[in-house]
Amino acid sequence: MTVMDHSAHHTSTAHDHAAHQTVGGHDAHMHGGASWGTAAKATLHCLTGCAIGEILGMVIGTALLWGNVPTMVLAIALAFLFGYSFTLFAVLRAGLDLKSAIKVALAADTVSIAVMEFVDNAIIALTPGAMDAHLSDGLFWSALLGGFVVAFFITTPVNKWMIGRGKGHAVVHAYH
Repeated sequence: MTVMDHSAHHTSTAHDHAAHQTVGGHDAHMHGGASWGTAAKATLHCLTGCAIGEILGMVIGTALLWGNVPTMVLAIALAFLFGYSFTLFAVLRAGLDLKSAIKVALAADTVSIAVMEFVDNAIIALTPGAMDAHLSDGLFWSALLGGFVVAFFITTPVNKWMIGRGKGHAVVHAYH
């Protein structure tokens, strides 16, 4: 093997190794992707931040008697803010600088939060009377919490697929 051939072989081997790195302690390509447990944990992590922001936004908008659109915009904005912040603070504690931590949080959570928010808000918007319900109404809370449950079950397979390909929440595992 010439020096040129050896260099090309080393680069190819490094690329192959990177393509088969483990996710959650398992080789993603050898086992068909991330485990359901890993995907569920990532989804719950994301859902926690989303739920805090979503509930806060819905409560603020409803308490201030805002219309449906401004209330949903606030709830979605806060869901993204809180969703990203959970990952951001975790990777900052792991030693990343702020710029790198922001990149990791955006890469880790954007698709998951977007899917979750789309599903959750669609459930709320499509539940008759939910957007006009008051904070004291069971309909308000059942639509909101029911939306989270449905969003969890829809987002978990999305996260499983992404993590199994080294995307989404998988980028955070390098810093835990």
